[in-house]
Amino acid sequence: MKREVKVYLTARDTQDRLTFKGSRLLESEKNYDNGIEIIEEETYQTIEGFGGAFTEAASYNFYKLGEENRRKILKAYFDSEEGNGYNLCRTHINSCDFSLGNYDYVDEYDVELKTFNIERERRYVIPFIKEAKEVSKEEIKIFSSPWSPPAWMKTNGEMNNGGKLKDEYKDAWALYFAKYIKAMKEEGIDIWGITVQNEPEATQVWDSCRYTAEEERDFVKYHLGPTLYKEGLQDINIIVWDHNRDLLYERAKVILSDKEAAKYVWGVGFHWYSGDQFENLKKTHEEFPDKKLLFTEGCQEGGVKLGDWNVGERYGHNIIGDLNNYTVGWVDWNLILDTMGGPNHVGNYCDAPIIVDTENDRVYYQSSYYYIGHFSRFIKRGAKRIGFKNPYEDLEVTAFKNIDGTVVVVVMNKTDKDIYFKLKSEDGVADFNSLKHSIMTILIK
Repeated sequence: MKREVKVYLTARDTQDRLTFKGSRLLESEKNYDNGIEIIEEETYQTIEGFGGAFTEAASYNFYKLGEENRRKILKAYFDSEEGNGYNLCRTHINSCDFSLGNYDYVDEYDVELKTFNIERERRYVIPFIKEAKEVSKEEIKIFSSPWSPPAWMKTNGEMNNGGKLKDEYKDAWALYFAKYIKAMKEEGIDIWGITVQNEPEATQVWDSCRYTAEEERDFVKYHLGPTLYKEGLQDINIIVWDHNRDLLYERAKVILSDKEAAKYVWGVGFHWYSGDQFENLKKTHEEFPDKKLLFTEGCQEGGVKLGDWNVGERYGHNIIGDLNNYTVGWVDWNLILDTMGGPNHVGNYCDAPIIVDTENDRVYYQSSYYYIGHFSRFIKRGAKRIGFKNPYEDLEVTAFKNIDGTVVVVVMNKTDKDIYFKLKSEDGVADFNSLKHSIMTILIK
């Protein structure tokens, strides 16, 4: 029986936005000469999911909108049939730059954490996560990242501007993670994982805290890992690094070469702000194949770029490069920002796939929203990356096979010309035209 092929398209110069362009059957391969060839029996990593971040800013923006637009956004992101099907998302422990200000969860110098309270998150973040969970038909796995410990635990006495965690508070800070996980569970939110520290190599004017590779290794080995075990939280996935691809391998090598530290570590998280450097993902996977690679943050910096097609292409290029180098999940930064690219308590404005005008209750879907959707809507949790040959140097390609046997091929064209190509699977051939500045998802059922 001939297999059916369905095509979905987003293109800069047409009205197509994740538009279904029809279906056809694979033909027998009598005219096949050269093209993208899918190799289904060659399998690689298994997908955990796709998503974005429930920051305080995103959640605050969400609740400034009217009920109808809130409902539309929930569907656009979390509905797996009509939306992007997000199922792996991030939030923050204490404040981040995309918070309304610095905050933590304890009174000053409360080393025993008796005053620990996540009341602040009940305003915006927790309700937003709960509404998303109601819309989603599958589990949304949540991982949480700290930008900074409380000011009194740090060498510089403030949450912003870097500094380090003081030695005498390492056990208290490890317990802080456990208290947070348990407090969120009481709110009905299971935390799937934590990162040790957002961007540990950066001193930022916002919430930040520095760890060398050795300091992060030892914090996991002597404090965080043992504390989570002692608190009955050994199933929580610990993610190290959570910074750019440039130094990912060096950080992974120091931490994961230590068996006592590595036994607590699920994987390595990374961001995109230093450039492609995809080879560092491959190198890390090859040296530590039992540890996962997870993209934990990326956004277009410098405020809102309303309608800018390059932003979508930046996303597409990064997602394909990461997936083709063993990444198991891809998590965008803020889910929703306002027309300034905030709120952000230090003015570090950025772009997001959904921009909202909270004054006039309007919602704008950016090119990045559609580009992410070409992956997240079709590559389901449990899918395995499969082999392919791509002879077209101007087409960026990745391919996956879902648990139900559906093959997903994503083809992106960033050039100024249309590119005609053929696609071959073991069941036949089909030909396509990749429009200039477009992305297409081809489903083989």
